[in-house]
Amino acid sequence: MKKSFLTVLALLPLAVSAQQATVYTPELLWKLGRLSEMQVSPDHKTVAYTVTRYNLSENQGNTDIWVVPVAGGTARQLTNTPGSENTINWRPDGKLTFLSGESGTDQLYVMNADGSGKQLLSSFPEEGLANLKYAPNGKFILYTQDVKTGKSVQDWYPDLPKADAKIIDDLNYRHWNAWDDLKVSHVFFQPIGDDGKPTGYGKDVMSGEKFDSPLQPMGGSEQLAFAPDGYRLAYTSRKLTGKAEATSTNSDIYLYDVRTGQTQNLSAGLGGYDTEPAFSPDGSKVAWLSMATPGFESDRNGIVVYDFKTKKRQDITAGSEQAAGNIRWSADGKTIYFVSVLAGTEHIFAVPSKGGSSKQLTKGAFNYNGFELAGKDVAIVNKTTQAQPADLVRVDLKTGRETPLTSINQQELAGVKTGRTEARMVKTTDGKQMQVYVIYPPDFDPSKKYPTLLYCQGGPQSPITQSFSYRWNFQLLAANGYIVVAPNRRGLPGFGTDWNNSISGDWGGQPIRDYLSAIDAVSQEPYVDKDRRGCVGASYGGYSVYFLAGKHEGRFKTFIAHCGLYNLTSWYPTTEEMFFANQDLGGAPWDVPAKPLSGEKAADAMEEAADAVRDAADVSADALEDGADSGDALAAQSRIKDAQAQASRKASVARTYQEFNPQLFAKNWDTPILVIHGGKDFRVPEDQGMEAFGTAQLRGIPSRFLYFPNEGHWINKPQNSVLWNRVFFDWLARSLKPEGQAAK
Repeated sequence: MKKSFLTVLALLPLAVSAQQATVYTPELLWKLGRLSEMQVSPDHKTVAYTVTRYNLSENQGNTDIWVVPVAGGTARQLTNTPGSENTINWRPDGKLTFLSGESGTDQLYVMNADGSGKQLLSSFPEEGLANLKYAPNGKFILYTQDVKTGKSVQDWYPDLPKADAKIIDDLNYRHWNAWDDLKVSHVFFQPIGDDGKPTGYGKDVMSGEKFDSPLQPMGGSEQLAFAPDGYRLAYTSRKLTGKAEATSTNSDIYLYDVRTGQTQNLSAGLGGYDTEPAFSPDGSKVAWLSMATPGFESDRNGIVVYDFKTKKRQDITAGSEQAAGNIRWSADGKTIYFVSVLAGTEHIFAVPSKGGSSKQLTKGAFNYNGFELAGKDVAIVNKTTQAQPADLVRVDLKTGRETPLTSINQQELAGVKTGRTEARMVKTTDGKQMQVYVIYPPDFDPSKKYPTLLYCQGGPQSPITQSFSYRWNFQLLAANGYIVVAPNRRGLPGFGTDWNNSISGDWGGQPIRDYLSAIDAVSQEPYVDKDRRGCVGASYGGYSVYFLAGKHEGRFKTFIAHCGLYNLTSWYPTTEEMFFANQDLGGAPWDVPAKPLSGEKAADAMEEAADAVRDAADVSADALEDGADSGDALAAQSRIKDAQAQASRKASVARTYQEFNPQLFAKNWDTPILVIHGGKDFRVPEDQGMEAFGTAQLRGIPSRFLYFPNEGHWINKPQNSVLWNRVFFDWLARSLKPEGQAAK
């Protein structure tokens, strides 16, 4: 008889309590206060921010509001209620508003800057209120609320009230971790009375539409904005449904005029993601983030500025290698500040609002993840490192000088040792230089030999920077006695657009060789035990683990894959955002020829595609030589691009399913593997993990399946997270520690 899973867990060692911790532990991570929102007061003297703390035994968290002077000083907690406070806003009169569910539904409250005089302002009739913002003049608010737009089985068949089913006729019926609930999020506008309370009823500015704003499920209030006069508001929406929505990234910036009730699409004709509108201080312009490539969710974000007077758009960062985020206008409207990933860090940049070269304003081995302006040349910044969770700092944008404002986890981290983080450069197989983070255990002794982990990043275009992670925490890995090798391999942002984009269509090619270059280079160090190396990763990183399990040539003694893609053929029609699958895999598995294109046939196919490109080029050249008009020449150039795209796609899709599918190489698996998956992961459905685990079991490979039926792509619940780590480190210890000793 097999032992039950609960019996196995009972054999796992008890975790060290956070009070006794001298290094990072899973329990300590859940004791840390997590900084989220922040907003600077209108007089630039005070910063309001929220901190979430979790109760591990109760398996939930609570968020409270804090304030700290911009000039520096003592931070003060303003709320301490059983419910969470969120969506903080400073009113022009210096009072602070927020949303809270303490009355039973989400409602708007106000209090003085010192926390006194708390008052309920609203009586919104429905739940689901979110993303509330005040107009700069304080006379209006906008917010989002769910609106029902679809019919359930009970709507169709009211005589079957207990029928438990879904009738599905189109794609996008589930997304990330949730099924379509037959509702959409709409933007509402409402005036504010002299008493500070919302008056009348909220007006749905998207009435009758079946589209979301902000974009679901990741978008928030950053995708909504008021013009300074309060009579115009901009919002982000992808006005597509079903298959069209699943296959397109074409979101737009819509301008709604309260006085006329008219809506205008400001980004019409731009085919990629357009998000996060921000009005200039005088309201004459609006800027937003824009991706140029349709269907490419990880394209470089440029900054587009729309001039209401000239009705013209301009990409003011055209030609730049920097991808923008968190855009903010200077008070005089002449400069736009933004954050951007650069060489494994994230920093603040500036660009003239009329266009020009971007300038890096801050430098250092840390992340400035987001910021708000607090007067001329002053920013309040969310700062992290791989070893330190987020705190607020004040930054002089002229000098880059930093002044700490908060120490949210000073007590929790007192006496906790961290390991050294080193950024080194490694030569790749194609002669490029690749940045690799190496994280050493606390009290590292170079005279000893250490088990070593290759960390495979997901995304596949999510950078490894100085962010502090609560899921894959490098210091937690190192604290368990492992050297961690984390390469910024091909596909990761911060090293130029070519480096970022080259992974599309090449999942099992150069990015995998980059991983091996990293682990091979670091393994030359005498303190790396080559007989005790493991490989771990999630999402695309999990794909990488499965792929390397069939091709690692004896490098690794164990593997761990979380929510990884194991079989690309079965994954393609079961995932949800098809634009991602089409962009990164090249297309559908049924587009692959019935017989594998290898050897001479593959060469013939590529030569055929090259001939098509040459033919199109000849047509273009002949048209120009014969004096054809520009329209003919442009048409010929367009045919060249189409031929090139077709050739590239044909080669890409064939390689994806014939050369880069991990399932095809499972016959070579010979190494223990832990498979982890969430039942509500609709980006990488649970069958991927089940296929991988089933393969390992049927082939006699030592393996274990850790399954979370109510988690999605990430493990978010506190106790599930601790369990994840206990099983994770126990598995590593059995494989990589002397005599398979239990994890501590």
